[in-house]
Amino acid sequence: MMEGINAKYVSQKISKTRWRPVSSSSLQQPDIFATGSWDNEDNKISIWSIGENGISGVDDEFEGDPQLVCEHKHNGDVLDLQFLDQDRIVTASSTGAVIIFRHHHNSQTLSVSQLWERAHHYPCDNAPCTGIVCNSPEIVTVGEDGRIILFRADQEGVLRTIENADSSTIHDVTFLRTTEILTVNSIGQLKIWDFRQQGNEPSQILSLTGDRVPLHCVDRHPNQQHIVATGGQDGMLCIWDVRQGNMPFSLMEAHSAEMWEVHFHPSNPDHLFSCSEDGSLLHWETSSNSDTPSFLQGGRNTSIVSRSAIAPAGGNQSLISSWLTGDSCKGRLETTHMLPSQTLSVNSLDVLGQCLVCGTDGEAIYVNRRVPI
Repeated sequence: MMEGINAKYVSQKISKTRWRPVSSSSLQQPDIFATGSWDNEDNKISIWSIGENGISGVDDEFEGDPQLVCEHKHNGDVLDLQFLDQDRIVTASSTGAVIIFRHHHNSQTLSVSQLWERAHHYPCDNAPCTGIVCNSPEIVTVGEDGRIILFRADQEGVLRTIENADSSTIHDVTFLRTTEILTVNSIGQLKIWDFRQQGNEPSQILSLTGDRVPLHCVDRHPNQQHIVATGGQDGMLCIWDVRQGNMPFSLMEAHSAEMWEVHFHPSNPDHLFSCSEDGSLLHWETSSNSDTPSFLQGGRNTSIVSRSAIAPAGGNQSLISSWLTGDSCKGRLETTHMLPSQTLSVNSLDVLGQCLVCGTDGEAIYVNRRVPI
């Protein structure tokens, strides 16, 4: 076992793991996370704590073994899971439903507070809801039916539906701005949608030329809304600048099988994390500071194709993200394997502060509280 990692075996395949947000003003590390399961006879959503009540006095190195706080049955596979706020969790179900659960801190129980039963559907059948993004009180979901739906928590109806947003499966969605979202689909396209526009057409489409490799995941750079990372069926990590043409800025060989999730570190976005069907979880670290010799010394197990070495015109040089400096080919990108080697898929990860959590088809949850950020 790698240093500082706690493994918890939970007798269910874990499809999603998410930290409960901590208030941005506090410096505290996260101590509560939620998980969802899939492909089990009875799926559930569970809340776990690595807080004080979880300390085993044997060895400080392994304090904070995850303790189950509460759980609730979940109808269908949990295909996505996001915290709306401190108390509410939104899930995407393979039944097509979108569900809001409330975590009652006093009684340490979970209950269903809202349910949109067949939000995603085909004419005669359910269509799995595949992805969710929240910007409280707004919730955006995408599905296998090619629909994009905008909800507002505490409102029963649907605010807006983009009916035929896609003729293929939409796999994931992220906010670019409060009125703008970006989706990725099963034919390798990124589409930008502006909710201020009335029509059902995207405002921009980006794709990898020639390839129709399904994209499974997307994440937006926390400080620079025009930079997104995507991952897909071929295990490649792509960094895109949506202002610069319709091609990815750089492509990196990351995993040997599907990449299921990619996340920029929310407060230190020179760090990025990806996980895959190949059983690995990678920590990517880039540096825009040329005085960093550590990036010039080996340590890379990845081959990098950089599409462009030209920084975007205008703007202060120091504000240009290190993901776009075009110097990745000079070895200023380092990757580290974060998990002991295993064969079963790592389906989901989340990172907040110095804490990383991930879930696997090996029915394990791994927590690392000392991520080198």
